[in-house]
Amino acid sequence: MSTPFSPPELERYARHIMLREFGGPGQQALKRARILLIGAGGIGSPAALYLAAAGVGTLGIVDDDTVSLSNLQRQILHATDDIGRSKLDSAQHKLAALNPHVKVEGHAVRLSEANGSEIVAAYDIVLDGSDNFATRYLVADLCEDAKKPLVQAAIERFSGSLTVFAPHLRNAAGEPYPTLRDLFPHAPPPGSVPSCAEAGILGVIAGILGTMAATEAIKLACNLGDPLLGRLLLVDALRMRFEEISYGRQNPAAE
Repeated sequence: MSTPFSPPELERYARHIMLREFGGPGQQALKRARILLIGAGGIGSPAALYLAAAGVGTLGIVDDDTVSLSNLQRQILHATDDIGRSKLDSAQHKLAALNPHVKVEGHAVRLSEANGSEIVAAYDIVLDGSDNFATRYLVADLCEDAKKPLVQAAIERFSGSLTVFAPHLRNAAGEPYPTLRDLFPHAPPPGSVPSCAEAGILGVIAGILGTMAATEAIKLACNLGDPLLGRLLLVDALRMRFEEISYGRQNPAAE
């Protein structure tokens, strides 16, 4: 059910509503949407800010960490005064100040097989900005089981990648869209890929990928444009170069 926009909402979202491809129906779709963010860190920070600014009705955030000084170079949802504060508390305060029309639901847990199914089931779309392979594969499996579209972004040093998984949907040829394991059958061995604490990270690459991930989530919520289904977008910030790799089901005939 759609609820009428209040005068402040109409003014706030006027530039969206003016878009012919978006308009009032798109804004209403955003208002109804429930989007879950995995992590309020480098990718989750800009994604949360832009999704809240855009008028997503409900934002869920999963994060059990606290703000540290080294986070602030890239995690723009948090500020110096937030050091030592839970990232969820910091996020809820900032997002409420940005847009009081958005409901923020916090999940102060580390996502696991035990709690993940219930959390993911409560949302329409999941945006994964986690920083480890175990969580990425877990989130992908949870979303596949729950038939929820997943926007997955990752960053490393000066680069990043972005794609969308929705294996419960089918393409124009009637084939199911691929899964994470169709793209990467196995996670790299532990320790083979250094963390950002070990290798460093250019702060703005988190902003680039987080904002692009938010764009994909908005497109999914509003059935707008062409999401990155079966397409992996690679971003090289040093050369400011974008490349796209298409991928599909490893064995579509078995479906």
